[in-house]
Order: sequence, then structure tokens, then C-alpha cells
Amino acid sequence: MVRTESTMLALGTRAADFALPDTNGRTVALADFAGAKVLVVMFLSNHCPFVQHILDGLIALVRELQPRGVAFVGIASNDVGTHPQDGPSEMAALARAKALPYPYLFDAEQSAARAYRAACTPDFFVYDADRKLAYRGQLDASRPGNPHPVDGADLRAAIEALLDGRAPSQQQRPSMGCNIKWTPGREPEWFPHRA
Repeated sequence: MVRTESTMLALGTRAADFALPDTNGRTVALADFAGAKVLVVMFLSNHCPFVQHILDGLIALVRELQPRGVAFVGIASNDVGTHPQDGPSEMAALARAKALPYPYLFDAEQSAARAYRAACTPDFFVYDADRKLAYRGQLDASRPGNPHPVDGADLRAAIEALLDGRAPSQQQRPSMGCNIKWTPGREPEWFPHRA
């Protein structure tokens, strides 16, 4: 595991299109969230201890905010050749076990991770109603082994600001987690841990 921080994509960047299969084999695309006031794109994985640490708190936050017009989508982009536990069947098992309240999509070609400049799991991107990036970074200050609670404070504050018609604070801290496991030859030039 390599501790990796978010690339902190420029605020105002438009959400990149995607069309990826969910854990039921249905294709889910960016356009499917057109009616949402706020869209949260989350890069996640099954095996990463950083994701495992926050998952229950994240699920609770999603369930709380969805009724207010906030859409969430999880994307798994790891190379399943090196990390088979992050593949579609394991994703489907996790989705059932945790009753995930958001679609969990498999990015086999790693095209979504590249388009969003996702560097780690978890990595969060919050888009306003015009699908411009308003927040990117950490869920909260909690990490495996530190004393901070998994309360979703940073992500929640950004979403609440957008729901109230305000811009989130530009004081945004990067997420930290396991690096995206790129398929050999697909690692982007901007990725901070090139071989």
C-alpha cells in the first residue's frame, strides 16, 4: 500500500462523462444524474483499508443526503490483474453485504480514473447543478489509526454549502488513501507514483 493524496483537480472543471457497468450489469452514465442538485463522484475500492475505515460512515452520510437531491456514485478503477478482490464479482458481494445506497461502477479501462485525475481510494469529487467541480478532497480528517471520528465533516460542509446556494470554502484538504492500481502501460503522466 502506498499512501497517496488527491491530485486536487482544478475547481470549476466540468464533470467528465462516463458510462460504466454497475454491480447488476446495468450501464450507468453521467447523464443519469442530470436531475440531481449535487453530484458526488467517489473513487473507491474493496481492499483498501482507508476505504474500509470510512465505509459505514460514508453509507450513513449518503442515506442522509440523498433525499435532499444529492446523488452519489462509486467507481472502482483498480487493475484486477493485481487486485482481483476489487473486481466485479467482489464489488457485487460488497454491494449486497453493505446494501450500498449508491451505484458502484467498474472502470475496467481506467478511463474514468484518468478523466477525473483520481489518484487514490477514497477520492471524492463534488459537482454543482451545472456539473462544475466545487469540492475535491477528503471525506473528513479520519484515517485508520488516528483518533478523528468518521463524521464526513469536510464532504458534508461542501454539500451543505451547495444546497444552500453558496460556494464551498476553497480551503480544501486532499484525500489520502491507497494509490489507484494502474494496469501496466495505463499509468497517466500526472500520477505521483510512476514506476
